[in-house]
Amino acid sequence: MLGRAAMLVTNSIAPWAALLLVASVVGVLARRLGVPYSVGLVIAGIGMAFLPWRPSVTLSRELVYGGILPPLIFEAAFQLRWEALRRNLALVVLLATIGVVISAVVTAAIMTGLVHWPILASLVFGILMAATDPVAVLATLKEIGAHGRLALLIEAESLLNDATAAVLFAIAIGFIDGESLRYTAIAVALGTTIAIALLSGTIVAGVALAIIGRTDDHLIEVALTTIAAYGSFLLAEHFGGSGILATLTTGMLLGNLAPRWGFFSEAADRILRSTWEFITFLANSLVFLLIGLAEGREDFGGLWLTMSAGAIAVLVGRMVAVYPLCALFSFGPNRIGFDQQHALVWGGLRGALALALVLSIPEGVPWRHPIVAVTFAVVAFSIIVQGLTCRPLLRAACRTDTA
Repeated sequence: MLGRAAMLVTNSIAPWAALLLVASVVGVLARRLGVPYSVGLVIAGIGMAFLPWRPSVTLSRELVYGGILPPLIFEAAFQLRWEALRRNLALVVLLATIGVVISAVVTAAIMTGLVHWPILASLVFGILMAATDPVAVLATLKEIGAHGRLALLIEAESLLNDATAAVLFAIAIGFIDGESLRYTAIAVALGTTIAIALLSGTIVAGVALAIIGRTDDHLIEVALTTIAAYGSFLLAEHFGGSGILATLTTGMLLGNLAPRWGFFSEAADRILRSTWEFITFLANSLVFLLIGLAEGREDFGGLWLTMSAGAIAVLVGRMVAVYPLCALFSFGPNRIGFDQQHALVWGGLRGALALALVLSIPEGVPWRHPIVAVTFAVVAFSIIVQGLTCRPLLRAACRTDTA
């Protein structure tokens, strides 16, 4: 019995160990070739999809949402400082709410006009593509070591706009299923999602701080932050809130309050940050390899023109959202230059979040296959093409960012 149990454990761990081995090799090669690590992983994953042997692990909404996003969101939020975010909060909130709506509507209109998709199918696709993906964005910023206001704007927007996209996505699926939804119901749903997330994140952070303040064991502190990352996410999702926003709240509260109140010693803080850096490395490595595997398995037959139209529509939608909203701050202290605006457009990558949402579309929904295929194609374009070309643009924009 024990031998059989050990065999089952070994078989379940083996695919993950194989993926981490591939990720490590890709990391070495990517560094030597000067290729972004995330791009190398996606290309390696696509190649693995055509091999006779490949890991029996598939990209799913449950894996991305329940396993990979919480640590990535928490680690990024833990590094965010409230003083810096507060100065740019108005622009970040506009981009993460109104910007998502504008981008979704413009993308949907272009898809309906160019490839004659039904308006609801186009709207679902537009919503999927409207939110910049925190996984892809954070990975790119880490690779180039970006700091300053522009990096803060890109990072904070990608962390916040998930709540808007998730609610809009659920509403659009409801329309397709024949539900009758009013504007008041949409506003209530969005407000409820945000309120539950903020409350869940605050409660979990409060409990974690209460316990951390009574120990100086760095191992316990690491364990508590891990529990807080997943606990806040699961608590909010259970009650219908945004898990990402809840984990963001918990991470920011712990990252800002614990050091200020002296809960972390210098050694403990260093160990904590190193541990979370390793956790996010594992999560990033796995998710980009799985994206590549999923891309390689997807059937794109007969949809090449539609996929090209999708990539164009998403970029135009992003442009129409970013430039006018940034123009509202042209004459104030929060002015953002054109170089930074271009970086916001081209550096707004799509990735695991869009794939997780599109894979959750019910099988019986009309137009599911073309929506899934085009979403996968645009994500591949975003990670590979934009990922390869956005690094010099981001670096240059960060150098000229004096705000």
